[in-house]
Amino acid sequence: MSSNREEDLFGGSTMTFGEHLDELRVALFRSLIGLVIGFLLGLLIAKSVVHWITAPLERSLNEHYEKVSEERLDRLYGEEVPVNMLAFMQKERLVFDEVYIEQEELQRLAGDAPAGFAGLATEDTDLAEVTLPPPSHKMVKTRLWRRSSNDVQALSTQEPFMIWIKAAFFSGLLISSPYIFYQLWSFVAAGLYRHEKRYVHIFLPVSLALFWAGALLAFFFAFEYVLRFLFGFNRLLDIQAEPRISEWVGFVLFLPLGFGIAFQLPLVMFFLNRIGLISVAAYMEKWRIAILIIFVVSMILTPADPVSMMLMAAPLSGLYFLGVAMAYWMPRGRNPFTEIYEP
Repeated sequence: MSSNREEDLFGGSTMTFGEHLDELRVALFRSLIGLVIGFLLGLLIAKSVVHWITAPLERSLNEHYEKVSEERLDRLYGEEVPVNMLAFMQKERLVFDEVYIEQEELQRLAGDAPAGFAGLATEDTDLAEVTLPPPSHKMVKTRLWRRSSNDVQALSTQEPFMIWIKAAFFSGLLISSPYIFYQLWSFVAAGLYRHEKRYVHIFLPVSLALFWAGALLAFFFAFEYVLRFLFGFNRLLDIQAEPRISEWVGFVLFLPLGFGIAFQLPLVMFFLNRIGLISVAAYMEKWRIAILIIFVVSMILTPADPVSMMLMAAPLSGLYFLGVAMAYWMPRGRNPFTEIYEP
């Protein structure tokens, strides 16, 4: 065992603390330049990104109003509604509005119009402008059918601009993230041992893969269930759904981020085991408590929706045991700090 412990650990270090700070400043400045360039590129695709992230909301919103129409028909007519009518509504994505129309106007539309309405369409145009008669209190309720087409709304003049900026920043961060990671890694790698660099080379791709797996799971699967669950309360309370685009974009960014961070669980468990804080035996002994904590955290990170909670908690439960397996089976590198210093 080496008697000169200080030489073993720090003998190869030639940089002062101030020089390390200068290197960090350079790495952060280069990362910022990369982020700015990514942001400028993101401005070019921000419109497409906004359409991409609002697509699940628009689909769920249209589906919500289609179900509203079906439930209204069921409440009004019950079993009298033909089954083929409901199938037709679902196929054509039809919704209806109940309106009142004056009896005289209804007669005119049915072909029994007074002589004054005859020949309204001229040879020059298909659109006729006429002076309508005074309104009448004799009205008939009827249904007007239309295809389901509901768009998200912006309730302030500056809101679309801020959404465009957020989408550009989010896109720019994704575009520039490899360069930013490289700059930060270049700074950190200078202070690592060879075996520590090997761990980073192995686990950095694993960490990125787990993060993207969690984020994609949230976007392509959890969003649909979350929106269905939340819109269900609109139907239950008979409240019209008019979601704002700014609130939705914030939700889109938060939920995948929460999923992605939560999916780092096996790497965190491996790290805690390797530094000696938690043993494999403790992981296995306390697994029931760990699963309970996973479900509580999943409930906090997701809306009050049991499906989205299960979409996070079930994979995390599997990842917990993956972390146990990694801590048990993966070989241990030499930890220089565990050796006894002999002066």
